[in-house]
Amino acid sequence: MTVPASDPHKQLRRAMGFWDVLLFNIAAVLGPRWIAAAAHNGTSSISLWVLAAILFFLPTALIVAELSTRFPHEGGLYIWSKEAFGEFHGFLTGWTYWVYTFFYFPGLLFASAAMAAYIGGGRGVWLAQDRSFLLVVSIAMLFLAVWLNIIGLNIGKWLQNAGGVGTYLPLVMLVGMGTYWWHAHGSLTHFTTHNMLPVWNWDTVNFWPQIAFAFTALELCSTMSEEVRDPHKTFPRAILGSGVLIALAYILGTIALLALLPARAVDPKSGVFQALTAGSISFGVAYFGIIAALLMLLGNSGGVGTTVAGVARIPFVVGIDRYMPAAFGKIHPRWKTPWVSILVQAGISCAVLFLAQLKENPNDAYQMLVDAGTILYFIPFLYMYAAAIKLAYRPDRGAHRNAALVPGGKFGVWAAGSLGTIVVAGGIALSLIPPGGAESPWRFEGKVIAGTAGSFLLGLVLYLRGARAKSREGAQVLAD
Repeated sequence: MTVPASDPHKQLRRAMGFWDVLLFNIAAVLGPRWIAAAAHNGTSSISLWVLAAILFFLPTALIVAELSTRFPHEGGLYIWSKEAFGEFHGFLTGWTYWVYTFFYFPGLLFASAAMAAYIGGGRGVWLAQDRSFLLVVSIAMLFLAVWLNIIGLNIGKWLQNAGGVGTYLPLVMLVGMGTYWWHAHGSLTHFTTHNMLPVWNWDTVNFWPQIAFAFTALELCSTMSEEVRDPHKTFPRAILGSGVLIALAYILGTIALLALLPARAVDPKSGVFQALTAGSISFGVAYFGIIAALLMLLGNSGGVGTTVAGVARIPFVVGIDRYMPAAFGKIHPRWKTPWVSILVQAGISCAVLFLAQLKENPNDAYQMLVDAGTILYFIPFLYMYAAAIKLAYRPDRGAHRNAALVPGGKFGVWAAGSLGTIVVAGGIALSLIPPGGAESPWRFEGKVIAGTAGSFLLGLVLYLRGARAKSREGAQVLAD
């Protein structure tokens, strides 16, 4: 399968409009597993959601809107860092952003498979802790997402769209059920102003990176900018609309879940469906929880699809620049998608999924994947905030008539970038702290550090290899 190597960018199809991007953002960002984790952490998570929305989500959304409309090119974060700091830093941004999916995919798939256990109602709950069931369902979901995104974004986007709807509707159902239960029977959790304030113990400190991580991925669709119709108008509107819907879902969803279940009883992976199943049984409408579980399984499949579609564009563009093997920069001749990048990404994620299970219980394995993914994922965010600040000093910033610039000029960019940097840097540091319930804290932390450090070093080797190859090619051209 060979394609002309002259300009793969021109072979891409602009298949995504406003609603596609809005639903893509919801499927990519909004995760019931984060609501479950927040509820498990207790009532103080409500104030943490509000703080994260104000101090992290809003500043990040403003910066993503500016950079994606000033530089609407395939590759997103990779291109922005490259524009600001040069090719090495662009590669490092793109590499860590790509590699994080090797840890993120298994964590997402693991949580999604646990939620799928609730499709069988109360009889299937035990499957949420069955390792074989979790592995089989995880691999099946990954295969579906990979296949649909290889055969074309015009097809694959429907998985993402269905994922956005399938993610949001069960949370609306949860809020409705929690409201009704509270009105009819009273909340199972006592809410006061005092207990909703943050409790800064070690468990909360370790949990804070997950709260911040739950608000990430608005930048993901920008990696596909050359496949979005009218990106200057589409990105700002879709980012604003999806951002408001996501913040409301996290806050109201956590309150509703705690109204239905006490914090200590909430499973941090599939607590949303614990609550929906318990409420459905109590109300004598068992099908309600089953429908919600089916919708959320679709939603999580869409979430996997968004990450497959978006992140695969990074090694595709890096491959075109020859810092990764040239095969990554190939477009499928029929379906016009970066198929090599997608397949490699899926294969490595499967391997990590199996390795993560070795000598780990399901909860520790899940948490380890989340922490390692958080660290790798946040490194590109540090570059993104720094790039936004540096690029704000370019004379042509005001010349982009259609760009959605951060309000307040350079001061506004500094404020947004600084807030984001503080939250992300803190998240990286805190992700290295093992959770209180880990069976072996030293082994847990060792795996997280080894995974992130090894990934970074492998990227450095690939960059040096690519740089030497480009240097030899340049010398050969001059010699000829």
